Amino acid sequence: MTAVGIGTSLARVDGRAKVTGAARYAADFNRPHQAHAVIVGATVGLGRVVSVDAESVERMPGVLAVISHRNAPKLAYRAHRAPIDPPAGERLHVLQDGQVRFYGQPVALIVAETLDQAERAAATLQIRYEATPPLVDQLDKRAQPVDPQGGRGHSNVERGDAEKAFAAAPVKFSGEFDMARENHTPMELHATVAAWEGDRLTLWSKSQFVVNEQAEIAAVFGLPRENVQVICPFIGGAFGTSLRTWPHVTLAALGARVVGRPVKLVLTRRQTFFHTGHRPRTLQRVALGATRDGKLTAVIHDGAGETSRYEQYVEALTSATTYMYSSPNVLTRYRLVPLDIATPLYMRGPGESSGIFALESSLDELSYQLGIDPIELRKRNEPKVDESDGRPFSSRSMVQCYDLGAEKFGWSRRTPAPRSMRDDRLLIGLGMASTTYPALQNAANARARLLPDGAVEIETAASDMGPGTYTSLTQVAADTLGMPVERITLKIGSSAFPPTPPHGGSQTMASVGTAVHAACVNLRAEIAKGGRGKMEASGSSARDPEVARRYSMHAFGAVFAEVAVDPDLGMVRVRRLVGAYGAGRIVNPRLARSQCIGGMVGGIGQALMERTVLDARDGRPVNAHMGDYLVPVNLDIAQIEAHFVEEHDPHVNGLGVKGLGEVSLVGVAPAIANAVFHATGKRLRNLPIRLEDLLHT
Repeated sequence: MTAVGIGTSLARVDGRAKVTGAARYAADFNRPHQAHAVIVGATVGLGRVVSVDAESVERMPGVLAVISHRNAPKLAYRAHRAPIDPPAGERLHVLQDGQVRFYGQPVALIVAETLDQAERAAATLQIRYEATPPLVDQLDKRAQPVDPQGGRGHSNVERGDAEKAFAAAPVKFSGEFDMARENHTPMELHATVAAWEGDRLTLWSKSQFVVNEQAEIAAVFGLPRENVQVICPFIGGAFGTSLRTWPHVTLAALGARVVGRPVKLVLTRRQTFFHTGHRPRTLQRVALGATRDGKLTAVIHDGAGETSRYEQYVEALTSATTYMYSSPNVLTRYRLVPLDIATPLYMRGPGESSGIFALESSLDELSYQLGIDPIELRKRNEPKVDESDGRPFSSRSMVQCYDLGAEKFGWSRRTPAPRSMRDDRLLIGLGMASTTYPALQNAANARARLLPDGAVEIETAASDMGPGTYTSLTQVAADTLGMPVERITLKIGSSAFPPTPPHGGSQTMASVGTAVHAACVNLRAEIAKGGRGKMEASGSSARDPEVARRYSMHAFGAVFAEVAVDPDLGMVRVRRLVGAYGAGRIVNPRLARSQCIGGMVGGIGQALMERTVLDARDGRPVNAHMGDYLVPVNLDIAQIEAHFVEEHDPHVNGLGVKGLGEVSLVGVAPAIANAVFHATGKRLRNLPIRLEDLLHT
């Protein structure tokens, strides 16, 4: 028996199930008499469907139905908007009209006996369009920025007179940044198996937010919420792509209703590039004014992100700029550029990773102008409070992260001048950047049940896309109850369990962990009363509004990068990454380091590889496959280290924890870009950094 408390490096309790194939993902579920569905996507970027040649396809072997807007049942599409959804606009009403709003939009659904038959029919189906040239580029002169309507952390901020202070500053920096569109590309593809029993629907579906998927599909079909159940015990990576309920879920349920049989629908890799969200391309400008000794007198941060025309996707692009550094004069502005594309979505470090790239690259440029070490410049502008609203930080270990990271990385060996460090013919660069992400917490619920044999079951609707939710929540329960982990069984990933927030935004342990703790505390109290046999207790958690009003709550960190650049080929290799983080109480150091390593690997992709390219003629993603959409693989990864400063935060939540999923990615791209400048003397403000950028600048 393993008695494990919080703070112990427990191995994953679900590890054996995953390596033996016992863990079941959405596409692994099969129902009796199951049919297969394939989506047919629009081959134009804007326009309308003129005709669908369904008759010839319906006669093909095994085809059960060809569904388009011409024969699809009309769906209720009742109002439903979760906090995870865009704050303005209306979701796509799939197959409810003939309008084409973006390339790849579902315009038909084939249901057949086998997947092969469905794929053959989908490839054969002829659809004619009346097409109009779409607008898919923010830099197109026709693009018209608009102000966002709501959303997290987007609001324009003005403190002091930043424009006037910038004009009068003794030292000035101003630069423009272009960060490419990215796609999530998790290992597991989106999949849904839909089965009806009368007016009750069960979905085995890849989802980071099962209770919202339940509510969304109930609203789409006009059903009572309790008539829909969503099951998702395991997720094979997501990075945000499964936070929303996308049209393929509706189509699986629609196809099952039409043919009167269970239906499985699995998206292809290519379809995920235009069906299931993406990190939006962003254009930014940062201007910094400073005294000659490095004190910031003005910070100006303008940003614009792409969105669809039918919804407004809003992210916190400029919000970190308002509290990261001390300055009496700050101006941030954020706008959206509506395009003929599918709606973007949260992707690991949403908003912050894009905004911090521009801000931290700018701080680095300013450090060279001033001749001040990049860490020292940041320390000279370390705020005592959140200057955006005057609240104290619940905890802020930024300086400790600088010191710990610099020590572990060996920052002292850096020579300041660009191109001054070499390894034989290779140029060596050392760079660093700060990182941050809000310490989120939302209302969550859990249930703890004592079984007759003395074991305990925990039920909660949370998901696990890979960070170790099964393990960390089991660990919290075992610690609270004083039991071995082998006697705890955690059940998650079902809308029938007590509701929780989405598994995203680095909030699962803060939200669900505290709910599990509360449920176990209540169960312990029931046991103390002397009851016998099966006992049950519920627990919930939510942040105290008064505490939230009084404190500014964030995780912070510092990222250090070493790169080697081939001066003849322009090839960049990341030799080493070191991250130091202040993230409150660390429940499981082993899992925490794993989370951070994953985030840093994602940051390498953001800095050097990931870029979704659209054909300007129709908005088609031209590299919508893993051959041309590059992500880091084992050979791209050298030495990665994650370290944690000791941080006690009594305000952030009952467990004192902060999330690590986002903060570990956010500062990586600027640290690498800053290292590339140190190595080459070439400042690159567009991501990803490409060979031609280094060879031609």
